[in-house]
Amino acid sequence: MKFDFKFKTLNKIYKTDLSVTIILLIGIIAVVNFFSYQIFYRFDLTQGKNYSISAASKKTASSLDDIVTIKAYFSSNLPSQFLSVRQEVSDLLGEYQVYSNGKIRTEFIDPGSNDEIKRELYLKGIPQLTFQVYAKDQMQTVNGYMGLIIGYGDNYEVIPAIGQSTGDLEYKITTAIKKATAKEIATIGYVVTNQTADPASETKVILEALQKLYKIEQVKLSQEDLASEIKTLIIFGPRESFTEDQLKTINRFLARGGSLLVLLDGVNVDQNLSAQVSSTNLDKFLAKYGIIVNKNLIADIRSSLASFSQGYMTFAVNYPYWLRITNDGFNANNSIVASLENVIMPWSSSITIDTGKINKEIATNLIFTTDKAWEIKDDFNLAPAAVSPGSKTGIYNIAVAVNGLVDNAYPDDKGEKQFNARLTVVGDSDFARDSFIGSNSDNANLFLNLVDGLSLDEDLINIRSKDVSFRPIKEGMSEGAKNAIRYFNIFGITILAISFGLARYYLRRRSKFIDEI
Repeated sequence: MKFDFKFKTLNKIYKTDLSVTIILLIGIIAVVNFFSYQIFYRFDLTQGKNYSISAASKKTASSLDDIVTIKAYFSSNLPSQFLSVRQEVSDLLGEYQVYSNGKIRTEFIDPGSNDEIKRELYLKGIPQLTFQVYAKDQMQTVNGYMGLIIGYGDNYEVIPAIGQSTGDLEYKITTAIKKATAKEIATIGYVVTNQTADPASETKVILEALQKLYKIEQVKLSQEDLASEIKTLIIFGPRESFTEDQLKTINRFLARGGSLLVLLDGVNVDQNLSAQVSSTNLDKFLAKYGIIVNKNLIADIRSSLASFSQGYMTFAVNYPYWLRITNDGFNANNSIVASLENVIMPWSSSITIDTGKINKEIATNLIFTTDKAWEIKDDFNLAPAAVSPGSKTGIYNIAVAVNGLVDNAYPDDKGEKQFNARLTVVGDSDFARDSFIGSNSDNANLFLNLVDGLSLDEDLINIRSKDVSFRPIKEGMSEGAKNAIRYFNIFGITILAISFGLARYYLRRRSKFIDEI
């Protein structure tokens, strides 16, 4: 009887302890759950931090002084391959919300068949997309929306369409938030001396696009300093030489913290395909900062169609001097160009970085050709029939960005011996002229992105395009070792989890059996 009484007493104590343990465990979970809503933190173990927003985006979200609304328009009938995109967008916007301390509010909207919403989207620049899907044993087309509207008071910015790759979406969202919330309009200076592209007839389209965000001021270069409110200076395809005083004015603008965008042709080509080496002295100024715009024309196997007239006949042919830059021709690690897909760059000159004049760490190649490109010097016979691949082919850089400390080219000209320069040079101006912008939307996007990258906050440059890296099994391993790794990745974790569960179950059963004895 004593033994039975003792066993029942121990059993009650055991059950009481178990009940207390369960209650305490539930209490701990409740407390942790409460604080998890108050304190947000995520561990991103990917090498490129692919699933976390950057410090620049966190700073932008946390410094908002009023409510920003982000409306995501996603149709419910999107093809299955876009379902993960919606989830990625939702996760990304969720991070913005958390770091904004309640200042960013998001909403997902399915336009469905609501004509009023569709009309609003059309007026704001979000197009209806067309997708091909396989249904009912046949290919069908469906229409849908995948766009964002970022609103701040009466201001709003639009991201018209989100692709399957969302690597550059953070850059676009942060840029849009900065644009919508800007308290004052930045001023862009457009140089109209030295026979630059005429803003009334040659660059009207692109300047009208810039005026949606910036104030455009025409600049006549002289020895006088530029107006203090000018944030970025654009020199677009000059044909006339710059004087030393003009170059010093440009230099003082750079040294005081201004940004410079130069579209400079190494060789000028007219409508009759007559070519002449450019002579502006601007190339000598850039060379002092380690950026050499070569006096050549680059041709490439990957090219665009160009139309030519011969007598009464007009024909179109792939013209190697009209470079067609696709995804792999843009620096994937620089968000300014990473999202571009198809830019046509006619009659481009290559750019070389002189590492003896500039630290290679602050100079970035933005745009480059395929490895099948070649250069033409001196003998410029540009007729389509005269084009022949060069004997020496390779990759040529077409655009370069500089962002960092440089030696002042004119240290005695009211400036310090060193300063932080923000400078982008493109060896082609024709790509952004009205004659090319109309039929190539990415040409306009390239120019606008270059201006944004120089004119908006510098921390935007640090937002890199994110993509999941390809991690193949190391070369040199035997097939047996490779198969072992593959099968362990597929089945190994599951087997380990089941084994742990069985071991845990066995130990608990054994412990309970001993207690009963």
